[in-house]
Amino acid sequence: MDGYNFMAEVCGMRIGSMWKDVSKSFFERPVTERYPFERHATPPRLRGLLHWDYTTCIGCGLCQKDCPAEAIEVEIVDRKAKLFNFTYHADRCTFCAQCVQSCNKGSLSLLHDEWELAALNKTPFCFAWHSPEPENIKE
Repeated sequence: MDGYNFMAEVCGMRIGSMWKDVSKSFFERPVTERYPFERHATPPRLRGLLHWDYTTCIGCGLCQKDCPAEAIEVEIVDRKAKLFNFTYHADRCTFCAQCVQSCNKGSLSLLHDEWELAALNKTPFCFAWHSPEPENIKE
């Protein structure tokens, strides 16, 4: 080996490149994000929790039939009075948006700003909505 010192060259390159990174990060602000306290804006196409609009729902049940995860249950109380019980199991949902696409009336949407689903048990993942009873029901 004619004057070539492999270890000195390799170690010198690593220490040199490491020193460059250390000196650069020493003078910059930390990259740590303060997530729970400072939240970033979510993209508008993010698929979060399901939202049901009872005013436009006709109770056809297509969302329940098309859901591959069986996360939606529609119970018809009175179709003429538009009384429905809508149950959404977020713990089963795969957020595929098949229910949103199959709804003919646009009653379902995925909220892009409600996506934080961490919990200690499954209780907060079951949402039960009831359409309000109309005041003028003819009997």
